[in-house]
Amino acid sequence: MVLFADLNEHDFGLIHAPIDDLEFKGGASLYDEGDAARGIFTLRTGMVKLVRVTADGRKRIVRVLRPGDVVGLEALATQRYNSEAVALTEVSVCRIPLDVIHRLGGSSLRMHHTLMQKWNFALKDADDWLADLNFGTATQRVAALVRKMRNPLDGLTCTLFTREDMGAMLNLKLETVSREISKLAHEGIIEPANKASRIYFIRKPDLLLDR
Repeated sequence: MVLFADLNEHDFGLIHAPIDDLEFKGGASLYDEGDAARGIFTLRTGMVKLVRVTADGRKRIVRVLRPGDVVGLEALATQRYNSEAVALTEVSVCRIPLDVIHRLGGSSLRMHHTLMQKWNFALKDADDWLADLNFGTATQRVAALVRKMRNPLDGLTCTLFTREDMGAMLNLKLETVSREISKLAHEGIIEPANKASRIYFIRKPDLLLDR
């Protein structure tokens, strides 16, 4: 699942720079939009949101990354980060220097193939987020976000954002997001795990698909 999963002993022999294991609390920034890139990050646990500032100064969440995803992949081409990366939950990552990736990508067909797969997945995922979350009614957008944020292991829980973050992602007003989430809860489709948590149980997944 992770970036180095298919490498062999010879490939690892090409790694001379340190690879750092890092942990971030929820809400902490891994890097800012426009920063010069020190490396890319493989996400081991938790979720990271990618945030961009629009021309009029608004923040928009453009994508959410999960374990196995690569954070900052665009830095391989641009040497800079295109978005701010913020820990949505507590996360653990491996930070890999850019020169390590470039060296392995040029010397190992396995690494080159894995990088291309990750890049292709990132492009498809970005397209899917745009298509699913920026079109349709408010009800359809909120339901699509709940579906996307489902736990891939069980599909019966989901972790949502603050209402402000959800509004920024879906291009909806905070009040509209709150109304749609309340409607889903009132109809028994989702149920909050507790008042302080953003984790919801999905009680009626079939009805969620009908939105």
